[in-house]
Amino acid sequence: MWEQKLIETARGTFEYFVKGSGQPLAITHFYSAFNEKGSWFANPFTEHYQVFLINVRGAGNSDGIEADEQMTLEEIIFDLEAIREALHISKWAFAGHSTGGMLALQYAVLKQQSLTKCICGSSAASKAYAAHPNSIYCMENKNFNRIIDIMESLNDPNTPQEIRKKLDFEWALMSFTSEENLKQALTIPNSGRTVGRALDYFRKVAVKSFDLRNELPTIHVDTYVFGGKFDAQCPVEFSVEIAELIPNSELTIFEQSNHFPFVEEEKAFKGFVEETTKTQKHV
Repeated sequence: MWEQKLIETARGTFEYFVKGSGQPLAITHFYSAFNEKGSWFANPFTEHYQVFLINVRGAGNSDGIEADEQMTLEEIIFDLEAIREALHISKWAFAGHSTGGMLALQYAVLKQQSLTKCICGSSAASKAYAAHPNSIYCMENKNFNRIIDIMESLNDPNTPQEIRKKLDFEWALMSFTSEENLKQALTIPNSGRTVGRALDYFRKVAVKSFDLRNELPTIHVDTYVFGGKFDAQCPVEFSVEIAELIPNSELTIFEQSNHFPFVEEEKAFKGFVEETTKTQKHV
């Protein structure tokens, strides 16, 4: 189990969970609340890093959201910087998956001087992913109408917990290559309850103006990009695009995965994590 902690910062109180040893690495997500179980994505990193799994504002026991403006990607980075400073860490690595990957890119654009490396996966550098027909968030995708219904229900505080579990399973199933793989994944310790207000803000406000493509070439910290070949949320083309735009980047494609390669190809992903501990060699 992960160790739960609270930390006072210049920007408020935040909850985080820590596990592992080695160089410090932070992980978070735009609209997920974590607990002592860690997460599918974060758990493999604890074999090589001291991992700080952070609940952003409005998630878990972190301070609440007082205004929507506190949920912008930039404001979340400023919160993460306040946490890093309060922990007296001069620099740390940052890893993010999906919207966490978008935060990783935003972090590297805004504050790369605070990063030792950037790890970004199953993600995109702009809102363009949601217009790709292979993405479930595209109106042309067969699952679009259903995914909107699911997100609206998860955002409704009156939706019973049992219904929420079924909706989470249905959403996840769209992002696995098979139901068998999803059921196997559900045997692995995990947390990340959806924070409805943050999810609603992300899809209705934040993502509408999200585009870091012109800024990615300014990132010069070592960056590791990964994607699943059959990703139904952020199609793999967008992982390729990120790697092409960042000078010091390495790209890994998981050939048998959808949106969650760290559980669909668990052994291969552990190999990827080990590779991130090595210093990149650039020509």
